[in-house]
Amino acid sequence: MPKRSLEDVDERVVSAKTDSSSVPKSLVTDDGEVPMDEFNGEVSDEFDSDGEIIEIDGEDDDEDEATDEQEFLKKQEAKAQELIKKDEQEEEGNGQQLYLPHMSRPLGPDEVLEADPTVYEMLHNVNMPWPCLTLDIIPDTLGSERRSYPQSILMTTATQASKKKDNELMVLSLSNLTKTLLKDDEEEEEEEEDDDVEPIIENENISLRDTTNRLKVSPFATPGQEVLAATMSENGEAYIFDLGPQAKAFNTPGYQIPKSAKRPIHTIKNHGNVEGYGLDWSPLIKTGALLTGDCSGQTYLTQRTTSKWITDKQPFTVGNNQSIEDIQWSRTEATVFATAGCDGYIRIWDTRSKKHKPAISVRASNTDVNVISWNEKIGYLLASGDDNGTWGVWDLRQFTPENSNSAQPVAQYNFHKGAITSIAFNPLEESIVAVASEDNTVTLWDLSVEADDEEIKQQAQETKELRDIPPQLLFVHWQKEVKDVKWHNQIPGCLVSTGTDGLNIWKTISV
Repeated sequence: MPKRSLEDVDERVVSAKTDSSSVPKSLVTDDGEVPMDEFNGEVSDEFDSDGEIIEIDGEDDDEDEATDEQEFLKKQEAKAQELIKKDEQEEEGNGQQLYLPHMSRPLGPDEVLEADPTVYEMLHNVNMPWPCLTLDIIPDTLGSERRSYPQSILMTTATQASKKKDNELMVLSLSNLTKTLLKDDEEEEEEEEDDDVEPIIENENISLRDTTNRLKVSPFATPGQEVLAATMSENGEAYIFDLGPQAKAFNTPGYQIPKSAKRPIHTIKNHGNVEGYGLDWSPLIKTGALLTGDCSGQTYLTQRTTSKWITDKQPFTVGNNQSIEDIQWSRTEATVFATAGCDGYIRIWDTRSKKHKPAISVRASNTDVNVISWNEKIGYLLASGDDNGTWGVWDLRQFTPENSNSAQPVAQYNFHKGAITSIAFNPLEESIVAVASEDNTVTLWDLSVEADDEEIKQQAQETKELRDIPPQLLFVHWQKEVKDVKWHNQIPGCLVSTGTDGLNIWKTISV
């Protein structure tokens, strides 16, 4: 619609308050006066009335309005000061606020968790084609106590593909793993070239017929020679592979892996079609001794003779048909091992027993005991984690037939809000424990910390969230649906964990 000029508007234009300058040109005389006969009486009265009101009452109204405006401004200023003070208090609080994924408020729809780079010495994420339920580290020949960067890791994992035929056992070589700790400006300038180095990932895969529930590498594995790895499959079979050729391929250009190396060297079929999760290699029997436990409560021992692998026909069992969830060989006694089960018991066994019955059984939980870990340096300490999210450490010297239902752990924590899925003593620091949970976190704990430490008391007073956190808790790492976590024996403080979002390779400033 086109704009209309003032000339286009006829006498219908009416204004309540106006002067000669705002009257249509056709209504203004040559001397600038408005002829009154052009307006009716009502309009004329309006003009007079408005003029009188403005002339008589205008000053009083201005004073009232000024007073009201001053009061309004004072109120607004007071409100602004209150808001500023409140914001300052919140900022001070936020400076000390801790966010724990399973304890703090849930994330909003547009919020995501980001790792704080100032608390990680190293942090790398590896995307996988499928989720992996389990992993293990392959010992390498690069030396122990490695602290310089970039780092290299040799490891293996297995997939949980949507179709069984797509599952694989994967051997991974991860190199050029750089330090991710924040540096100051000078260090950044000096190490610009190093920062440009990207991690290198190489893989060799072996096709599998089913999902792998658990995977373990022999502690005597040696790249370039024999690298024994065992898997517990969802179809009830346990496989033993030699991953030596796969490990050799990473360091030998042009090397062709023989077809025979892509098949298991031995298959354990004693479990029938009953799947299992219990699996462990003996750390003391160099020829190779493997324990496998299934969901019907049966545990079989498989050992290598000079010519072949032999599995005992008689299983170790208590006959209650309750699932064996985890198995751990003793680190100090070659014939002793422990099991954890859905019946809530931790049982200590001796392979020399002709009856294949446990030597001691102790109730550790009122629900499933999912995982256990034997301390690498202190042979009588065993850690366990259950379905309620509780984990603890047991002194096996206190296990007796008399206290089988009343034994108490030497330390116990119910910090996690989901089932414990993995637990592992640090092989280099006997007091450090890593715990993974279905609440999407991996926590690191130092059992040597005393609760009455003055520094800890002061921290708890300064940050209120710390009052609800055990002083032994060192670190909380977030990972979606984390299933397994392992320490690297040759890189102090380094861990590898697996969840539905892939693999995390990380090291914190805490350990």
